[in-house]
Amino acid sequence: MLRSLAAAGLLAGVVSAPASAQQREAWQAPTLSITRYDEDWSDLADAQKRAHHWTGQFKYIALSDDSWVTTGIELRTRSESYRNNLWGGAAPPDDSYLWLRVLPYADLHVGKARAFVQPILAYAVGVSPSAGPVDQTRADLLQGFAEVDLGPVNLRAGRQMLSLGTERLVGTRYGPNVPLAFDGARADVAFCGARVSLLAMKPVQPGPRSFDDATSDAKALWGVYAALPELDIYYLGYRNHVARFGGQTGYEVRHSIGLRSHGTRGDWHWNVEGVAQFGHFERQKIAAWTVGTEVGRSFPTLPLAPDATLRFNIVSGDGKPGDGRLGTFNALFPKGKYFGELSPVGPTNIVSVNPRLSGALSERVSFSLAAMAYWRYSRADGVYDIPGNLVRAAGDSSERFIGKEAEVTVAWQATPEWELSTSLSAFAPGAFIRETGPGRTITMLGLESNFRF
Repeated sequence: MLRSLAAAGLLAGVVSAPASAQQREAWQAPTLSITRYDEDWSDLADAQKRAHHWTGQFKYIALSDDSWVTTGIELRTRSESYRNNLWGGAAPPDDSYLWLRVLPYADLHVGKARAFVQPILAYAVGVSPSAGPVDQTRADLLQGFAEVDLGPVNLRAGRQMLSLGTERLVGTRYGPNVPLAFDGARADVAFCGARVSLLAMKPVQPGPRSFDDATSDAKALWGVYAALPELDIYYLGYRNHVARFGGQTGYEVRHSIGLRSHGTRGDWHWNVEGVAQFGHFERQKIAAWTVGTEVGRSFPTLPLAPDATLRFNIVSGDGKPGDGRLGTFNALFPKGKYFGELSPVGPTNIVSVNPRLSGALSERVSFSLAAMAYWRYSRADGVYDIPGNLVRAAGDSSERFIGKEAEVTVAWQATPEWELSTSLSAFAPGAFIRETGPGRTITMLGLESNFRF
């Protein structure tokens, strides 16, 4: 269902501090993150700084001279309504439902050691025909790990969310109601301005009842991710015992080597990433790749302080089924918001162009306007969703054009902790979709309230 691909609405890079310049000089709170464990509130050891905002008493609770606890919570309500889901080919094509999510957390620091715990309460109302693992997990453990700081080396083991780079291959799946977590170990090594992460993980598979989320027996992830100033270099290994490509299910081992350049120069910003994949799937050699580019410019002196960005993506597909070589790219564990708020298509066998304009209507209200166009990279391969499921087979069509999309989003930061956002999207099918099945225009309306501190 398309609901599993939808994004969560606009994330506000907000702080839990008042907006006055006087208080910012005394104490600048860290930006709230999705994973929450990478927020550093140690500066609030100073009681005077804790007094600058009502959340300070929760962000630093002193236990002794070298031990303290940070607490926080997210309360999110999201409503999504679809018409003609999957261009009228979904069951049901029209759907409307409500997601409810509560994410409290506690972060205990004792000297150089640390324990982080984040349970989850996630429920869905009105999902047809029934709620899936991205809609509802009831009560369970989302994150729970122990960590020790050994100076230049940081060791962590347990259940944790992962966010690597811009989440092209490994993301938190924050948009759907149940985020993605992994069980395993991670070592971060810092030197000369760089950070190298060593990973050995297995994804967590949510269950339909409380406290039944379990480590996946079928999938595994391992690798090395090096983040340097303006440059990321990485290798990721992936194994899946129940992989599925072109209607065939089997054993997949895939290796991804990536390079990402990103940064800002004055009012310009860029993010360019390339990934090459090799390995094997059921006696077929894997040879897949992707290149994603994003170049933008901000205009801070103009009305609304607009930022114009152009994104261009090419993602390989399978060129000739049955030739012993699989060219279909696997995005592994990508973010839910890959191309926009509405994402019926995912990063496989795609050529996409995405101009986007964002800005500020006021100090607390932001907006974005976007257009997207999608083509198949290979005529022999079909269209996939973000998790990598085939949603429209190639059939006998030789058409490449999948469709075009328009999107508008508005977000209001009502308070430093509370954001209200909405998005309206429409995806008009192209020649390929009309030739291979139902071809109606998809529309989606998303409404969200998110309270976090």
